[in-house]
Parts: sequence; structure tokens; C-alpha cells
Amino acid sequence: MIKKDLGLLLLIVVVGIVVAIINPRFLLPINLANTANLIGLFGILSIGQAYVIITGGIELSVGSLVALLGVLFVDFVAVQDMSWMLALPLILALGAAIGAIHGWLITRLNLQPFVVTLCGLLIYRGAARFYTADGTAGFAFGQNFPDLEFLTAGRFYGVPNTFIALVIISVVMWVVLHRSVFGRYLYAIGKNEEAARYSGIRTGRMVMSAYVICGLLTALSAIYFAMYTRSISPASHGQFYELYAIAAAVLGGFSLRGGEGSIVGVVLGTVLLQELQNLVNLLGIPSSLNFAVMGGVILIGVLIDQQWNAIRAQRRLVSAARQTEARVPDEGTLPVAANQD
Repeated sequence: MIKKDLGLLLLIVVVGIVVAIINPRFLLPINLANTANLIGLFGILSIGQAYVIITGGIELSVGSLVALLGVLFVDFVAVQDMSWMLALPLILALGAAIGAIHGWLITRLNLQPFVVTLCGLLIYRGAARFYTADGTAGFAFGQNFPDLEFLTAGRFYGVPNTFIALVIISVVMWVVLHRSVFGRYLYAIGKNEEAARYSGIRTGRMVMSAYVICGLLTALSAIYFAMYTRSISPASHGQFYELYAIAAAVLGGFSLRGGEGSIVGVVLGTVLLQELQNLVNLLGIPSSLNFAVMGGVILIGVLIDQQWNAIRAQRRLVSAARQTEARVPDEGTLPVAANQD
């Protein structure tokens, strides 16, 4: 873990202790399990967002995608009587395909990620509302899918399966990002895409891969959210989820400029956000202030990131100056030529 991650972990512990002192219900097993479930749901979404941010891009359509893909999954399983073992990979493939389209528009047509994904946000939300005729998609009364419900909304010895899925995905994504050539290429692109291209990295293909990963994880998250709520109103389902994902990534040390961040950090960022949401609920703070808390958290995270980068840059300058001084010989101790007499 890097210093940023350790600082974030310490902040999570301190906030947890303060909340537990103020309201002991925070430590109740049911509250911890519910919080862990939400961490799993939003954590998977945030890891996908982080892969895009590491390249210097952004994905604003994930909330609308959660609504559209969730509606499609519920309709396939509950209405069309499609086997969930077929519907699940179909939704995952659709999410990956949408990510590939975003990546293609950005890398091949040189469109800005903000523009592409903002248009996606509007298109997918509208498509979800049109598909349901602005109605609600959900399971009929008494309609059960035991195996699917256990995998997506069940618990294993009290631990939500969504949280277990987050742990598994985090380990895999950590290896990919921090211990593979692919991950090093993504960091290089985020630092300087032009330099990465001149060094032989196929930047377009790498960026497109990042958006595919984001689309795939968003689709998986959409299935979990659909099974968690069991009823989807496409006009509001998944609304502002992209902000949760971006906030978790920023808190986890991912710079919006690209080239920085760690998977451990984004998971810890998700934990902190859900802890703050729990704090709002337990302390009786009006839920209307949720987004105000979110905005404040994002702003503080960006400010800390900016100041941290400034301090690191200053330290590098000081270190370079000292090394230069050490290499330059003192003028008063110039070597004296030997006497030739």
C-alpha cells in the first residue's frame, strides 16, 4: 500500500470510530452487512471507472447503463422466460460492446471522452425509458430464481456475495493493473499519451480495452443492482451513480489527469463513501444533503490530490538540486598540478 492508501485507511478507521461512538447501531451486524453489500455494488462500478480514468478519460454514462442493462436483464429473465445463465453472459457481452463503441469513437474518431459518454448518458437513459414505455420493470409476485438470487443478493456465512465478488474482482484487476504489461501501458498513456505512442505502445487499442473493461464491470454491476432492488424505474434507477464511481476513484488517488492511482485506493474510496452515507443515515441528517456531502467529498479529494502532487514536485526539485550540488566540485579545492622540477 502507498502512503495515500494508508492515509485513506486511517481516515476510514477514524470516521468509523467517531460514528460508532455517536451511534452504537453502526456496529450492529445487520448494519455492517448492509454497508458491505453497498460497498460491493458500488465498488465493482468504481473499479471500472478507475480503468478509464487511469488513461485520462472519463465515463459519464455508467448510471444510465446500469438502468438500461438492468431493465434488459429483468425483462429477459422475468418476462421473456430466458434462462438466467444465458441472460447473464448476454448482458455482460452487451456492456463490453458498448464500452468498445465508446473506445472506438474516442480513439478512431478523436472525439472527447466527456462528449461521447455524456451523449451515452442521455441515449441509454432514454432507451431504457422507451423500452419500458416509461413504466417499471420488475419481477412478478412470487417469481423466484433461487440460484440467481443467492449469487447476486445472497450471503455466505453472513457476508454479502456482492462484497465477496468485489474482493475477487479487486484481486484480479489489481494484478492486471499493477503486475502486467497491459497495466504499465495504461499508466504510460495516462502520463503522456503522445510519448507512449512514440515508444511503440498501441495507445488506441489500450484505451479501447480500458473502456471495454469499464463496460463489462458496469454490466455486472447492473445485474447486481437489478437483483438487489428487484424493481427498476428507468427514469431514476442508477441516477448519479457515475458520481459515486468518480468520487471513489478520486478519493482512492486516481488523478483525473490520468496516470495515477491504485485498485486498493479505489476500494478504500468506496468504503469511505458508503461509510459517510451510513453516517448521514444514522445521525438523522436529511437525505437531501446526500449529494451535498458527495460534492464536498469530491472537492476535498481533488484538493488533497492537487496539494499532494505539488508537495511531491517540490520534493523532487529539492532532491535534484542537492544531487547537482553534490556533483559540482568546490571552487576552493581545485586540483593543483604536480611540481615538475
